[in-house]
Amino acid sequence: MRGDAVGIEALELREAMRKRPGMWIGSTGERGLHELVFQVVGWFVNRVLAGREGGSVDVTLTHCGGVRVAAYGPADPLVIDGDIGGHGPAALLAGTPAAERAGRHIAHVGHDGPGPFVANVLSSRLTAEVRHGGTRRVQEYARGAAAARPAATGPATGSGTVVAFWPDSEVFDTTWCSFAVLAERFRQVAFLNRGLRTSLTDERPAVGARAVSFRFPDGVRDFVAALDAETGTFHDPEVIGFEREDPRMAGTMEVALLWSGSRPESVRGFANSRATRQGGTHLDGLRDGVAAAVTAYARERGLLTGDNAPRADRIDDGLTAVVSVKLDHPEFLGATHELLGNAEVRGCVAEAVREHLGSWFEGQPEHAAQIVGRILRTAHRD
Repeated sequence: MRGDAVGIEALELREAMRKRPGMWIGSTGERGLHELVFQVVGWFVNRVLAGREGGSVDVTLTHCGGVRVAAYGPADPLVIDGDIGGHGPAALLAGTPAAERAGRHIAHVGHDGPGPFVANVLSSRLTAEVRHGGTRRVQEYARGAAAARPAATGPATGSGTVVAFWPDSEVFDTTWCSFAVLAERFRQVAFLNRGLRTSLTDERPAVGARAVSFRFPDGVRDFVAALDAETGTFHDPEVIGFEREDPRMAGTMEVALLWSGSRPESVRGFANSRATRQGGTHLDGLRDGVAAAVTAYARERGLLTGDNAPRADRIDDGLTAVVSVKLDHPEFLGATHELLGNAEVRGCVAEAVREHLGSWFEGQPEHAAQIVGRILRTAHRD
C-alpha cells in the first residue's frame, strides 16, 4: 500500500509540474530553461561541497541539444529502496528534502527546488547514471516516467554520477541554453565556494566547441580582483579580505574590498551563494563598517572634527567589494529572494568590517591616507 501511495503522489506531482512549470522554474522562456539547469547543477554542487563526489562539477551542452552534468571521484552511494544493490540512479531523481536544502552549507545555484526531479519531469528524455563498486548502472526516463528498470550496463572505472537531459520543446519556448549566462553563474559559484571547480563545455555545432573552467583558491578575494580587472584599470590592486564566523547571526561571512581610482562603486552581495541584487542587511553592514573605520582613522589623525563624519552612503567612490554570508536561517524579503532581511547580520558585518579595515589602515598608512583622504574630499564636496 505504501508503494502505491508513493507512486500516486509522484504521478500527481509530475502532472502538476507539467501543467504549471512556471511555479517551479519561474517561466517557460530562456530564464526558466536556465533555472532548470541551475537546479540540477546545484544538486551536484552540494554533493561535492559535502564531500560526496569529487571536487568538480562538469556541465556539457551536447551536440544533440541535451545538457549533461557530471561529478566524478570518491562518492558515497545513492540509496533507494528496491533498487538492485541499493546503489541506484533513481535515487537522485527523488527530489531533495527541504531540510537538506537549508542552512549555511547549502549553495543555491538556482532557486529552491527539487533538483534533478524537476528536470526529469520537464525533459522529453533523461538518463541517470551511477558508477559505483566497479559497475555502471543506468536508468532512462521519458517526461518524468521511468522507461525501463535500472540496469547494469557494464563495468566502470572509478565512481561518480551523471545526469543527461533534453528539455522538452512542448514545455519550453526555447531549448537553446546561453553559454554566456551559464558560464557567468558557474563562475560566481566557484568564486563563492573556495576550492570548488566548475566547468562548462559547448559541443553544439552551430557555434563550434568551446570550454571554460573555474576554480578560485582565494574565494571572494579573487572575485573582487576580477571585478576590478574588468574595469580596464591596469594596476596591482590591494585587496582587503577576511572571513569570520559569528554565532550571533548563526553563520559565516566572507568579505573582500578595494578602492581603485575614482569611479562608480561595484558592490555585490550574496547569501548562501544566491545573488541579492536588491541588497540587504549584509551590504548595509559593509557600508556601516567602512564608514566607522574611516571616521575612526580620520579622527585619530585630526582630519575630522565635530560631527562632520562621512555617512555610510558616501564612502563608495571607487569601491569594489563582495560580501558573501552563509546563514543557517536566511530570511529574504520579497518574492524574488533578492533582498536579505536578517536584522542581526547588519551589526555583525559592520563590526567585523570596522575591525579588519581599521587594522589594515594601521598597517598600510600610505594607502590608508589616500583612501581616507579621497573619501573625505568626496563627502565634503557633496
